[in-house]
Amino acid sequence: MRFLFSRSITLLPVLFLAFGLTTASTSQAETTEATAVVESFHTVLLNTMKSAKKLGIKGRYDVLKPAITAAFDLQTTVRVAAGSAWRKASDAEKGKLTKAFKHWSISNYASQFKGYSGEGFKTHGERAGPQKTRLVKTDIERVEDGPVGLTYVLKQKEKKWRIVDVLLENSISQLAVRRSEYRGILAGGGIEKLVETLKTNSKQLLTP
Repeated sequence: MRFLFSRSITLLPVLFLAFGLTTASTSQAETTEATAVVESFHTVLLNTMKSAKKLGIKGRYDVLKPAITAAFDLQTTVRVAAGSAWRKASDAEKGKLTKAFKHWSISNYASQFKGYSGEGFKTHGERAGPQKTRLVKTDIERVEDGPVGLTYVLKQKEKKWRIVDVLLENSISQLAVRRSEYRGILAGGGIEKLVETLKTNSKQLLTP
């Protein structure tokens, strides 16, 4: 199994600025609806991995689409990743970017989680983060290698908890990675260029 999570850079300050998170939050772990969101997503992801070869890339996309839509607040994620470009964009541009980012996110999961080698997911607990976030700490457990830590950052939207970021090895913010990647694209061609880039990348990911 290959991981969709980039290990290339650590940009936690971006996450801190976006959601007010700090490493000093140490409230007692507890289980709430936020943990349930993560565990439900993990269940679908694991089942998809187990049936990956049978499903194929497009089958995995179809299975993961409703699970990712339910578990993630992708509009918030892409809004933060796009930074000032989002604030300047029209409603139509925001809609196109959100749609393209959603398609890319699902395509990325479908492409990366393409097999099963005995992996499993373990939840270690949940704690409060600043500005009414919840942090759910988990591991991907692997048979031949050590576990990989994943901390999910969730915010409440319309009274429902949704994932807005994932911290690989509990430190590498995927939201920050996206923001770093998108900065140059937006500077060179704005929202339209980013939308086209996401569409192209999605097509490549879904090509067998």
